[in-house]
Amino acid sequence: MKVFKFGGFAVSTAANIKNLVKIINMNSTDQILIVVLVLGKTTDALEKLCKAYINNTEDALLLLQEIKEFHEQILAELFGLNEHPVYDEIANTFIEIEWILEDEPHPEYDFNYDQIVSIGELVSSKIIAAYLAECKISAKWIDARSYIHTDNSYREGIIDWDKTSASILTLKEQVKNQTIITQGFIGGTSENFTTTLGREGSDYSAAVFASCIQAESITVWKDVPGIMNADPALYSSAIKYEELPYSEALELAYYGANIIHPKTIKPLQNVGIPLFVKPFLKPEESGTRIEKSARLNTDIQAIVLKKNQVLLTISTRDFSYMDEMYLSRLLKSFSETHIKLNMMQLSALSVSVCLDQDAGKLKRVTDMFEDKLLFSATEGFELLTVIYFRKEEIEQLIKGKTIIMEQFSKKTAQLVIK
Repeated sequence: MKVFKFGGFAVSTAANIKNLVKIINMNSTDQILIVVLVLGKTTDALEKLCKAYINNTEDALLLLQEIKEFHEQILAELFGLNEHPVYDEIANTFIEIEWILEDEPHPEYDFNYDQIVSIGELVSSKIIAAYLAECKISAKWIDARSYIHTDNSYREGIIDWDKTSASILTLKEQVKNQTIITQGFIGGTSENFTTTLGREGSDYSAAVFASCIQAESITVWKDVPGIMNADPALYSSAIKYEELPYSEALELAYYGANIIHPKTIKPLQNVGIPLFVKPFLKPEESGTRIEKSARLNTDIQAIVLKKNQVLLTISTRDFSYMDEMYLSRLLKSFSETHIKLNMMQLSALSVSVCLDQDAGKLKRVTDMFEDKLLFSATEGFELLTVIYFRKEEIEQLIKGKTIIMEQFSKKTAQLVIK
């Protein structure tokens, strides 16, 4: 069995969904498990709806209506204006959001987020499953929440691997000679609530299914030729990697390369499943292959630019040393609030960290230490990471910028700039 993941651009329009079907037909001799994300920008729209619901504004129902209309347009382009059963199925799925909106919000924002935003994946997968059937492709829709089991860490669900693996392995017996279609990004708790696996977690979902079912390979279909050494939208000289070993792909993901979710690589590396990143509009092209035996070209610099960064400086209120006791407590608090430290520097009296902007999570950390530590947060920075860097080229990359903080190792340079 092979695992294909389609998301973002690949399911943004009816025309692209039709192209998805062409790709499945091109691989008709293989059994395929398809993992899909929401249609278009539905996640962003559902996030706005969730915030409106929490803030008790009248916008929530208006936003829901806009989301429905977007999906109805996709349905009309795929199925025409007839009485296809999928129309009722999608309408009934959106009713789940209406039920939520009728009740008072749960005290925990992240719980509300997961119950609302996850509906996008359920809707998109049902539409695509119905269209596969319309195109005479034998397909079985499954609910990922019944197979990917997590704890109740909402928005960052932690997978119970033993339970998840046991559930996914049953698919081999349940489904034979059929295409399986399921959702990325979501899982389920033992109390039957929905969790999500972190933003962009659909790649991770695909890797979980692939590793548990011992897939032949996993292919992530993107709107780029493969994994690039830099964002082509920012650097016109960006080039494609033909192949990468797991370790280098993992490092790229860790530093923030958007092409692959950071948690995706490790489950595949553990069982030796190759990962392909291929262009959705040119499926015949090779893309990038990631596996253990892949060769690494160290002549290629990898450039990752993360925007909307916050520089947080932390010091003690009594001007004592920032010792191991404070550091261990701080790191634990960042872990508990799911804040990733993109860069950290330590001095005798303070520690400075660069992190993604998220005011809500950051406030939870500062509240834990308000009587012991001083926090100074400044927004509007960028974090430039260059792997296998050359100093003369870094000077060109930061031309016109001010360096706020920098860190160099043998092969990697990191600079906070503005």
